[in-house]
Order: sequence, then structure tokens, then C-alpha cells
Amino acid sequence: MAATGEAGRDMVRNKQVVLKHFVVGAPKETDMEFREGKTSLKILKGAEGAILVKNLYLSCDPYMRGRMREYYESYIPPFQPGKPIEGFGVAKVIDSTNSNFSVGDYIVGLTGWEEYSTIIMTEQLRKIEILDVPLSYHVGLLGMPGFTAYVGFNEICSPKKGDYVFVSAASGAVGQLVGQLAKLHGCYVVGSAGSTQKVELLKNKLGFDDAFNYKEETDLAAALKRHFPEGIDIYFDNVGGSMLDAALLNMRVHGRVAVCGMVSQHAVSDTKSISNLYTLVMKRVRMQGFIQSDYLHLFPQFLQTMVNLYKEGKIVYIEDMTEGLESGPAAFVGLFSGKNVGKQVVHVADE
Repeated sequence: MAATGEAGRDMVRNKQVVLKHFVVGAPKETDMEFREGKTSLKILKGAEGAILVKNLYLSCDPYMRGRMREYYESYIPPFQPGKPIEGFGVAKVIDSTNSNFSVGDYIVGLTGWEEYSTIIMTEQLRKIEILDVPLSYHVGLLGMPGFTAYVGFNEICSPKKGDYVFVSAASGAVGQLVGQLAKLHGCYVVGSAGSTQKVELLKNKLGFDDAFNYKEETDLAAALKRHFPEGIDIYFDNVGGSMLDAALLNMRVHGRVAVCGMVSQHAVSDTKSISNLYTLVMKRVRMQGFIQSDYLHLFPQFLQTMVNLYKEGKIVYIEDMTEGLESGPAAFVGLFSGKNVGKQVVHVADE
């Protein structure tokens, strides 16, 4: 498969997932294109300070939908049509002109949805030093979703023992950890999910006190009242829309709402307005959006804490692993209809 010689030195196949065009409404598999090109296994001249990696695991995350539209005022720029999409991944360094990374190192950070990537912006990468946990966990439990859960719950929610906590999309990459952190903090925790299988997972494996299938509820506000007759102290919002509106009606005085994601609104052309914001005044509720990159100074603390909790068996983590780069578009699109059970990861290649 490899070609050698000066004209095509160390050239290999490089499969890629490319964005065909900017996306309106729900993302579809046809918005992306699977291409096969070639790449060198050596960094070419003019790319000093770069590394060349073999991608092993790629993370599917809802925020990537926002990068599929032509909008430049976000905290991260859009994807470019005609080029591979990118996301968080775990990769192995196979060539380097950067003194911070050596051949054979494992890294985690933004990389291309392709078999091999040349990464120039290496300052956003982290060398993986903890190798006695599954490598894929570095895009989940020990990566951006885990860190999002950690800072969102601890820094934004200001939890207290005995708080009543509600988590939406609770079986997802972030929600499953928020619920477990809340239980470790001594809170009462209820989660919502979109299937009976996920509800049972929340109660029987992840340790939630209770859970419900939001798709079976005709009145979300009434469902929350049933599960929280005394009201909600903390709502960790991963979905927005109708669920956020219903939660606002059920908040307790001085409640806290951490706005982490709006996955229900990513897949619609007309987003839903929030009708119950008046409760923020009546009940003195604090509602705050956040992104994990604002708290990177806490990352070392988070990493050590999560590793210890995992090794002590106090935290479990559920992945939904799909095989092969070609399965990536379907895995990503499936996030918006709740097909994944746990953290959605694409296994691109073995080492």
C-alpha cells in the first residue's frame, strides 16, 4: 500500500470525511462525503514545529453541529466545505518536527476526521501520560466531556449536600458523569433520557435515584413535578428547548441552571423560544452558560480526581463505540436522534 522513492516518499492511503457544504437544519450523512486520498508519512518541508499523527479514536460531539454553519462569531470557527471536518481525537505521533512531541507519543486534541493528520497548532494538544486506562477515555471520561461535567457541576452549579438535581440527556457523554458526581456529592439525582434502555442504565448502572423517558411524557412540567415534588435545586441542561422551559417552572428558590448544551435545538431550523424566564426573578434563579475551555486552569485537578475515582470504582463510564472512519458520519448524525448509548466514539485504527 505504501509507495517509496523521491516522487512519492512513504505515501499511503488517507481516507477522509469532508464537509460538502454548510448545513441548515438537522445534519444528514449526505452533508459529509467520504474521500480517499494519499499522504506522506513524513512531515513535508515548511511545516516545522508540526507533528504527523495516525488517528486512533475520534469523538462525536454535539458542538460540532455549530461548526457546520457559516458563523464566525462563535468561540470556535466553522468547518470549511471541501476540507475534512475536525474534532477531538486520540492519535499516535509518527513523525515530528516539534520538540514537545516525539515519535511514539500519544496525544489528545483537535485533529482531522481522517486516517492521518498533520497538526500545526500543537499548543492545543495534550500528551497522554496516563496509559493505564483505555485510550479512548481521553476523549470522554478524561477529555472534554468529562471536564465539561466536572467544571459545569462544581463551578457553575455550586452544589450542596442534599440538593435536588435534574440532568437532561443524562445517559450521554456529559450527563452520565454529572449524575455520578452529584451522587458522590450527596445529592438526590434524577435524569431524563430517550429510551427505556437508557432509563434502566441510569438507574441500574450509573446510580441515579430515578429516571424517566421524556418521549413518553405529554407534559414535561408535570413529569418534573412528579419526580421533584419539592422542586429542583440544580438543573444541568444539555438539551434546551421544551425541557429547559419545563425545568424553569419547577426550580426552587435560589436554584441554579447550568446551560451546557442545546442539542434539541441543533437539529431544527426554527429554534424554540423560552417562555418561563420570569421564574428567574420570582425564584431568584441563577442561569449561566459556560464552555469548558474557560476553566483550563482546573484541568490538572480534574484529571487526577477523575482518574482516582475511576480506579477506585466510584465512577463508571459508558462508551458507544463504532468501527471504521466510514461509520463516522452516521455516528455523528445519530447524536441528534439519541441513537447513541453513552459517549459516541469512532474507532479509526489500531496502533
